Amino acid sequence: MNQHDSFTAQRRMVRAGELLEHVEQFLFLEARLQDTHAYDEWESLWTDDAIYWVPANGATDPETKMSIIYDNRSRIRVRVNQLKTGRHHTQTPRSELARIVSNVELLNRVGDEIDVRANVFILEENLRGETMWAARNEYRLRMFGDDFKMVRKKVSLVNSHKPIFTLSFLV
Repeated sequence: MNQHDSFTAQRRMVRAGELLEHVEQFLFLEARLQDTHAYDEWESLWTDDAIYWVPANGATDPETKMSIIYDNRSRIRVRVNQLKTGRHHTQTPRSELARIVSNVELLNRVGDEIDVRANVFILEENLRGETMWAARNEYRLRMFGDDFKMVRKKVSLVNSHKPIFTLSFLV
């Protein structure tokens, strides 16, 4: 490899590192908005053609198999509005949440869209006690200027094969 090729490879690595950092900051922001029940701000992170999917029992096709959540953009808005009413009795008082986002990987980039994978650990504390949730998340993010919006989010709960008593917070 000559000096020019080495310099070009280094520049690509720096750009990839900057992109990874930008993606991580976006995922950390989403986690904070979810944990602090900032529903309107969280909703603003979605594109108009968004899909929010939490499969049940390892389902691979939300059109033919049951899902815990399978929301398009208008259903995301309905979900957020329901959470804001205070009528979710399983969330009175609201759960205290803290999540850790880790193992962020950039999988593919086509045009202004990036496929990303990350692991998430959520501690939920409420009147029932403490519940630990672990998930493998997949995202499709779309660039809008210097910011991202979520086109797709798939949350594969590690323990989805067990009974899920309530999932009335943003996962």
